[in-house]
Amino acid sequence: MKKSLQIILEILLAVACVFLAIAIVKSINKPVNFNKQKAYRESVAIQRLKDIRTLQVAYKSVNGRFTSTVDSLKDFYNNGKMSIIMQVGSMDDSLAVAHTEAVKKSIRGKVTPEMLQDLYLKGDHNLVYTIESKIPVKDTLFNDRPDLNLDDLKYIPFSDGEPVQMEAVTKMVSGVPVPLFEARMPYKALLKGLDNQLRINLDADQRDKNRYEGLQVGSISAPNNNAGNWE
Repeated sequence: MKKSLQIILEILLAVACVFLAIAIVKSINKPVNFNKQKAYRESVAIQRLKDIRTLQVAYKSVNGRFTSTVDSLKDFYNNGKMSIIMQVGSMDDSLAVAHTEAVKKSIRGKVTPEMLQDLYLKGDHNLVYTIESKIPVKDTLFNDRPDLNLDDLKYIPFSDGEPVQMEAVTKMVSGVPVPLFEARMPYKALLKGLDNQLRINLDADQRDKNRYEGLQVGSISAPNNNAGNWE
């Protein structure tokens, strides 16, 4: 009887040791898995914020300001046009520069870049001039990104449809109006579905370091050259 009880106790102890070992392994793997998922999700989110920044910079080059909505960026991409400055010839080519000046003097009235371009197309390739052309934004940006989905830019990835938080303002900096924008993806949305306590700890750590609790590009507080907080 005592021997049977001893065997039962040994079996129970062995089972308890197995469960304890499993619990220890899980506790060790939990932050490891969390950090792996965090790194993967951040990589997706960073690319999305970079795409937003690319569109914002292009939008500002045309409109003189940033926009606060992704819908405006999407419309700008689909329907907007950008100015492209093309340099023909080289100002370091003294013969071409002299020839161009001679051609200008031979033409009565104001000489426009379009007139010089017309002469160039007719065969005078010894001209130096610059000409501005308007081309569709979608023919300029993301030509190497055939998989880009503009509709996705509006949302924080892995968040079940939570929108990117974006603002655009114009602030006086040293007496000069400066357009600013920022786009944010808080960890609370980006890391949705992962271990909540570890996410809370991450937010607390970010606050302790006086950092934003998530990913952000640009700043409406002060000019930062549209940098991302991961850079």
